[in-house]
Amino acid sequence: MTIGVTFWGVRGTIPSPGAHTARYGGNTACVEVRTGDGHLVILDAGTGIRGLGKHLAGLKAADGVRAHIVLSHAHWDHIQGLPYFAPFFTRGNVITVWGPKQGDVEMGEILRQLMQPVVFPVPLDALAATLEVKHVNADPIETEGCTITSMRVRHPAVTLGYRLAMPGGVSIVYVTDDELGAGGQYEVGPKWRERFVEFIGGADLLVHDAMYTPDEVRTHAGWGHSSYAEAVELAAEAGVKQLALFHHEPEHTDAAMDTVEDKAQEIAIKRGGKVRIVAAAEGMRISL
Repeated sequence: MTIGVTFWGVRGTIPSPGAHTARYGGNTACVEVRTGDGHLVILDAGTGIRGLGKHLAGLKAADGVRAHIVLSHAHWDHIQGLPYFAPFFTRGNVITVWGPKQGDVEMGEILRQLMQPVVFPVPLDALAATLEVKHVNADPIETEGCTITSMRVRHPAVTLGYRLAMPGGVSIVYVTDDELGAGGQYEVGPKWRERFVEFIGGADLLVHDAMYTPDEVRTHAGWGHSSYAEAVELAAEAGVKQLALFHHEPEHTDAAMDTVEDKAQEIAIKRGGKVRIVAAAEGMRISL
């Protein structure tokens, strides 16, 4: 069974549309994962989810849209597109949103604040679709098409990376915001790197934060993000088959992203060339 991974938003921090970002795209984080028999998981709900929602609405499936939206955390660039997800506004669609609590605040409460009438005309609880918001805990998320496990990563606020165990033994790991360097103080427990490498080990596809260049990351210690070089080293260490560089710096132009991809591939070759490297771009589809 073929697994399709489609990128609808690949930027971090803030949307950055324009002529200089047209090839890689300016929408914030959203990735579609679909099994061959149609089961759908959506990773994060940045502005990219608007385009995905329009696409799903246009398919007009007989039984409506059935989807699991899995949020890494509640920072703006990962939830700001959610109110504009077209399937929310059609009766008969069934959507489950998963996300971690932020301290004592449930994800459902965060999303209700996002869609309060003072900032958005339709409250979360008034949507036409059947919607359920669930808290991610230590237990795996069991969907119709895959099993999803989680691990806390090194980013401000409670931020989770996810491993999707797909049909046919295919594995996808999604880590959108993560600081691999020594900066910052994060509540991730002892031997985090060792446990993280094990968590992502052998994945068919790793989608990982590669927001900065090596020079940029040195001046952004504690910001909760990684360089493309750090992401490649991690992928090689963990023995993943393919790495998609993700969560691009909004100031990086298409030309800058071409350079990022080239330099990341050079590092991979020096490490033995076993990891395939690609810089994620809007509209890119990876088949596994």
